[in-house]
Amino acid sequence: MQNWLYILLIVLSVYILISVLLYFLQDYFLFKPEKLSKDFQFYYDNQEIEEYNVETRDGATINGLRFKSENPKGIVFYLKGNSKSIKGWGKFAVDFTRHGYDVIMVDYRGFGKSTGRRTQKAVKRDMQVIYNKLKEKVSEKYIILYGRSMGSGFAAKLASMNNPRMLILDAPYYSLSKVAKKYIPFMPLSLLIKFPMPTHKWLKYVNCPIHIIHGTDDRLIPYKTSVKLSKIKPELTKLYTVIGGGHKDLNTFESYHKMLTEIITTRPKKFDLEGSSINVKHSSRRANAKA
Repeated sequence: MQNWLYILLIVLSVYILISVLLYFLQDYFLFKPEKLSKDFQFYYDNQEIEEYNVETRDGATINGLRFKSENPKGIVFYLKGNSKSIKGWGKFAVDFTRHGYDVIMVDYRGFGKSTGRRTQKAVKRDMQVIYNKLKEKVSEKYIILYGRSMGSGFAAKLASMNNPRMLILDAPYYSLSKVAKKYIPFMPLSLLIKFPMPTHKWLKYVNCPIHIIHGTDDRLIPYKTSVKLSKIKPELTKLYTVIGGGHKDLNTFESYHKMLTEIITTRPKKFDLEGSSINVKHSSRRANAKA
């Protein structure tokens, strides 16, 4: 009996130790930032850019880039994934500037040249500050929110609190808690994780068109996640499937670019269901037999 009690105490101690380590070290596991020196010079072939810094109320600096297009139709606020910095992510801006949209990209706290203590609340507040500055320049009907992977949660949150033209989610997660639970299912993540990022909850309050793009071979965030998310606001949501697409390679698929072009260049058309078969139901087998 004493041996079993001793083993139980050891297991419990190890469990508590892992929980403590997970709580304090989760930033290291979740985020893979690339630091850039203050004097780093951004450069992209055939792209006109403008660098800017935004000071937050708690003394942090959010560094960002504006990729300019000629006679812009609007602005895409691109919220990137959780790795590296906008130095590398900036190469994806061309997918929007070539269609006549300016692109705004920022580094989250601790990424690139951005500073400040990173918390979910702080990052959400930072993104709203940037969005407010965009609203000072253009009407919201010209703002497109694009969230990629981790950025999809922040984009959904912004869309839930504002009125952009549309929300585009690229390989989104249901919540970061769900993603983490896939790898450590035995831990009480609801109590431990500092960045739960409940995208599914925020989507309930989005009132603009929602476009979700996901690859069928995504091993980090399964395709079924987007299927589930698409059912939250089905009347506003359209799901785009990249057959064979993984988590990091959607841009290498021609179908992805066709989908993106369709999304950002086509205005939603009103349609009338009058005279359609929407209310027609298939007869049962028994009814058919009698007929």
